[in-house]
Amino acid sequence: MTHWFEGPLAAFDTETTGVDVEQDRIVSAALVAQDTAGGRVRVTRWLVNPGVPVPPGATDVHGLTDDHLQRNGRWPAPVMDEMARALAESCASGRPLVVMNAPFDLTLLDRELRRHRASSLARYLDGTPMRVVDPRVLDKHLDRYRKGRRTLTDLCARYEVVLDGAHDAAADATASLELVRAVCRRFSTRLERLSPAELHTLQATWHAAQARGLEAWFAKSGTPETVDPSWPLRPELPAAA
Repeated sequence: MTHWFEGPLAAFDTETTGVDVEQDRIVSAALVAQDTAGGRVRVTRWLVNPGVPVPPGATDVHGLTDDHLQRNGRWPAPVMDEMARALAESCASGRPLVVMNAPFDLTLLDRELRRHRASSLARYLDGTPMRVVDPRVLDKHLDRYRKGRRTLTDLCARYEVVLDGAHDAAADATASLELVRAVCRRFSTRLERLSPAELHTLQATWHAAQARGLEAWFAKSGTPETVDPSWPLRPELPAAA
């Protein structure tokens, strides 16, 4: 029997002006789809002129400069509409959606839709369920006592997944997709009987527990910090940008 994680998957990734989902902007994004493990990957890319300066620190990460985005990027409003429609269509097809650190990318897209379209990701989905698979949440739950960082680069090295061109949205999305396949294969005895919908529900619980554990660690270290337990999308703040 072929397991779902060997079949159709899609993956979404963004590059941004920073790490604040309420204030920062998307400068590039990609949605990749693959019908079967080892099959051809189809890539949709977006390049955005965010309308705000890109901090040098962000450019150092993804290489996208103000000049390049102003010359080649498109205005955010139509691009955010295209992204949201593409995600909604992918979810409607029943494909599990792979998003590494989902609360960041999906929340940021939701905030951009509110900012530029007076809408939300939920409105575009229109009741269509997202079946999100987050390799970061999976790895932290399934191999919880392993020490070390769990960035995309770290996890790809751990699971022997090729990551060519890190911090390019299409490259990161493709690697995240392959990472989910690799993680699920390694822990197949614990995952193979779960449907994507069941796994989605479990990841929300796992992420909340991981957030509580991280908060406890911060408190023990003398640097208290609040960690949002919401997954895969953070709720709108009353004063969201």
